[in-house]
Amino acid sequence: MSAQFSGLELLPTAVAVLDEELVVRYANPAAESLLDTGLKSLLGQPFVPLFAEQADLATTLADALANHWDYSARNVTYLRQSHEPLPLVAMVAHIVLPVTPLLVELRPIEQQLRIAREERMIDQQAANRELIRNLAHEIKNPLGGLRGSAQLLERELDKAELKEYTQVIIKEADRLQSLVDRLLTPHRTPRLAPLNVHEILERVRSLILAEFSQGITIRRNYDVSAPDLIGDKEQLIQATLNIVRNAAQALRSAESTRGTIELRTRIARQVTIVRQRHKLALELQVIDDGPGVADEIRDRIFNPLVSGREGGSGLGLSLAQTFIQYHRGMIECESRPGRTVFTILLPLG
Repeated sequence: MSAQFSGLELLPTAVAVLDEELVVRYANPAAESLLDTGLKSLLGQPFVPLFAEQADLATTLADALANHWDYSARNVTYLRQSHEPLPLVAMVAHIVLPVTPLLVELRPIEQQLRIAREERMIDQQAANRELIRNLAHEIKNPLGGLRGSAQLLERELDKAELKEYTQVIIKEADRLQSLVDRLLTPHRTPRLAPLNVHEILERVRSLILAEFSQGITIRRNYDVSAPDLIGDKEQLIQATLNIVRNAAQALRSAESTRGTIELRTRIARQVTIVRQRHKLALELQVIDDGPGVADEIRDRIFNPLVSGREGGSGLGLSLAQTFIQYHRGMIECESRPGRTVFTILLPLG
């Protein structure tokens, strides 16, 4: 039986195969790990009694057997001895085999919610980028005409105090032009090469300490065993710099005169990033002890032009998310007063 399902051993998600009596006939290594039970203990066991929702689960499995259909997203609770119950999502598929007609895929509910959240974020980011790109192109042409007209007008003016007004127009036009250029910049294709993440963090650290010379401490918490990753060095520097600068600005705006930022790296194993399973990923965290992200913008902080700081452009985190997505990665944020954590996940290999 194990040889018959040898292909399932390589799947990163937990899978169990049931016969018509709803008895476990196979479970892959991912299922052993998730259920914290060895294969020998699972084989031959009735599947339904492993879960709290026995009546509902039995009905679902019976329907799948009788109607030869697939059923997805049944919430179940796995009852573990000596451990807290484990909430899961069970997806049932009917397979065309005489002895083992049902395949059940099990995923932690938190993982399912995270996948859905990541997919929504990617869709939103794509729509935002297209909107901003179109808007930037629409702004560019009249902006150039506005600046040129101000320059021509300035040449006709005799009084210096009047020229001050045209200079305001010219400088503001230049500022808007710079903003438009930044909106259009992320669409460059990444230039990939092997790089060391800690070299990137050291560069970012030196830039932030130069910009915020007083009141901010940056601590290193590196996993020196982290292997090189393949990426665009400049884009990853800019993405990380935007996040760390955002933390530094939050600390500076707080009432406290001092604050701490921690740069932390770790290796994460068996990580799912937008439905793609990776054996290894780099987990890079930027942790600060500032006031936290305001509740009213917490769900929108990666959207363009959303800023929690007076005078902010609202582009820094949006650009960071864009650059990280170019590297098949994701950024997540958890925040409360006194602790904000931005986590970047980048696949390795």
